[in-house]
Amino acid sequence: MSVIKFPSRSVPTSERELDAFSPAGDMLRALRRGQVSAAELLAMHLRRIERYDQTLNSIVVKDFERAIRDAALADAKRARGEEQPLLGLPVTVKESVDVEGLPSTAGVTERRGHRAAMDARTVARLRDAGAVVVGKTNVCAYLADFQSDNPVYGRTNSPWNLALTPGGSSGGSATLAAGLIPLDLGSDLGGSIRIPAAFCGLWGHKPSESLVPNSGHFPGFELPNAAAALAVQGPHARSAFDLELALDVIGGPDVGMDSGWRLEIPPARRERLADFRVAMLPQQDWLPVDPEIGGALDQLAARLREMGATVSVVQPPGLGSLRDYYRLFRSMMAVIVSIRWSPELRERVVAEKLARGEEFHAADAQGIKASASDYLVWHGQRERYRAAYRAFFRNWDVLLTPMSIVPAFAHTSVPNGDRRFTIGARQVEFEYLSFYPGMATLCGQPATAFPAGLTRAGLPIGLQAIGPFLEDRTPLRFAQLVEREFGGFRPPPGYDGKLA
Repeated sequence: MSVIKFPSRSVPTSERELDAFSPAGDMLRALRRGQVSAAELLAMHLRRIERYDQTLNSIVVKDFERAIRDAALADAKRARGEEQPLLGLPVTVKESVDVEGLPSTAGVTERRGHRAAMDARTVARLRDAGAVVVGKTNVCAYLADFQSDNPVYGRTNSPWNLALTPGGSSGGSATLAAGLIPLDLGSDLGGSIRIPAAFCGLWGHKPSESLVPNSGHFPGFELPNAAAALAVQGPHARSAFDLELALDVIGGPDVGMDSGWRLEIPPARRERLADFRVAMLPQQDWLPVDPEIGGALDQLAARLREMGATVSVVQPPGLGSLRDYYRLFRSMMAVIVSIRWSPELRERVVAEKLARGEEFHAADAQGIKASASDYLVWHGQRERYRAAYRAFFRNWDVLLTPMSIVPAFAHTSVPNGDRRFTIGARQVEFEYLSFYPGMATLCGQPATAFPAGLTRAGLPIGLQAIGPFLEDRTPLRFAQLVEREFGGFRPPPGYDGKLA
């Protein structure tokens, strides 16, 4: 396994040439200083998309004509002295998130003819901040896989190795890693932002539940739904600093919830790595993790201790057995995933799950056939876990975990329930990939995924910092400081940084 330290790319734009792998923040500074116009920056990215995306298939819905008009409008605004947080920055949006006039199929063939009547609230906020929406990035069907492959758009390949998946269901990870776009809006329930970030050497943030609107998303709802828990929309990027830039734009109340409250995210608890109180989740004896990922986590812990940080292996005591915790997560996630299934499909999948004789598949089956009463009872159990996290974060600032149990894997068409990973000498269920994402998702905690080196085979390793509820700036700041101390984004082999 390689050492965590990456070649630093955090040099300000004024001291180096802007390239395709520059952070979004650097590109915005170049726009504000007049080093490049919005039209020029967009044209550079469009040429790069034409050059590389034929082999990646990552931007599957293109909105180039509108983007060209919007870039020209951004230049006109700047010429008049107007400024907006993302003015002139090219961005992409996950295909499942509504963009006016564009499809939101979630890779489902029955929705091929769908066109969104309006922008999702998050997309509207990106536009209001001056961002230029270039198109939509690929997903898996119904967002129910850790790949980005579906019968509507086909398969997205990883720029690190075309034979591997870039992760899913937010396939914009390939777009970012190849330098085709500086910022992508995704969504996350079982790790759909964070797993792709880990597989592609990126940063991704799952916001605290309710901090960012989740309406205008399929599967999901066009309008806010108070009963819909767990799923969120959020950014991934080539820098932790860009994540906060995006979060400040898309955060806030959803439609119909505007009056009576406003978003004021508390400042980060710490401003130096040496001051952080870092808990490391102990590895679970029932869930092996690739040794190189575990080694990267141990390396980071050692470096943090050397810097003076408080670091201990601690399992939040109030969470009890994490098998029980994970079972509840799987059941509640299954409720959300299956909301529009037909009775026939429910019966078939429940039978398949129960036939496997495995406890977490049984938890899935419970969720698929759950009653409204079951769902309310499970919310009560979830609240006990949320209280346990509140108590835990009185003494700790972040909880570190692996982001995935394996690095990026080869494309496969084997059904999810029949897939296995070999870790050491053990066979591990494919769907256990959701365990570490679920550690944050079940209780609505904010979590920031960040890169932590490469495997011996040259594939990215990702870790996760979970933070206190509604204190998103704390895990974000931790990831920013790790990036600053140990280095920034590393481009995949074979992709130059030319923006020309």
